[in-house]
Amino acid sequence: MPLPSIPGYNRLTKTHKYSAAGIAAAGAAAIAFAVVPGGDAGAKTTAQDLPNKPVALTSQKADAQAHHEALVKQSALADKQAKEEAAEKKAAAEAAKKKAAAEAAKKKAAEEAAKKKAAEEAAAAKAAEAKAAKERAVKQAASRSAARIETVADTKKTYPDNLDGWIRESLDIMKAKGIPGSYQGIHRNIIRESGGNPRAINLWDINARNGVPSKGLLQVIAPTFKTYHVEGTSWDPYDPVANITAACNYAAARYGSMDNVNGPY
Repeated sequence: MPLPSIPGYNRLTKTHKYSAAGIAAAGAAAIAFAVVPGGDAGAKTTAQDLPNKPVALTSQKADAQAHHEALVKQSALADKQAKEEAAEKKAAAEAAKKKAAAEAAKKKAAEEAAKKKAAEEAAAAKAAEAKAAKERAVKQAASRSAARIETVADTKKTYPDNLDGWIRESLDIMKAKGIPGSYQGIHRNIIRESGGNPRAINLWDINARNGVPSKGLLQVIAPTFKTYHVEGTSWDPYDPVANITAACNYAAARYGSMDNVNGPY
């Protein structure tokens, strides 16, 4: 006997299908038993037996319908559970994906921060090294400058303490100050004015009578010495170098050079 057509039957599991088939077979057996009571194949059905047949078929149909509804409900529940499990798995997968993405972003941010910190530290170290190098360069330059000053001081030109030395030292100062004059011109006028005596003084000429006697190698009076004094030399009019340079400065202003002086001036 073929199974009744049950909506959604093909979607049932094998267990559900086997159960439905068993119920149908049992129903068929029950019908057969009702037709032949007591298993007597030769017995005849009486009129009293006929009313029982519709009742048995109705009961079997009701049972089959109830079983079908139970199977449908079980199938719907299984589908619901399967969908819920799938939704839970999907949600778990999404959560895991988000967590992995967050951890990856956190790791990347940490790497970027570490990289930035390393770059800043490298830049700071480079700046510190540049500053230290600059300071070393300044110190080295100062050291070299001090060494040059010491060298210049150590190699400062010296002059003999005599007429030749006084004239030569005066000429070097005059050269630095732009005052003209030659060794011969200076020497010639010194010999005529003082004979080479740095302490010479004239106490009988007009200047002496006016209270300003001529003094020193080139016989310079006090007002002239003060006016034409050359910076860097002594303010003592008897100092040989100071006397020569002041006299040559005066001669340059009045005569163009001490070389042009050949008599009293």
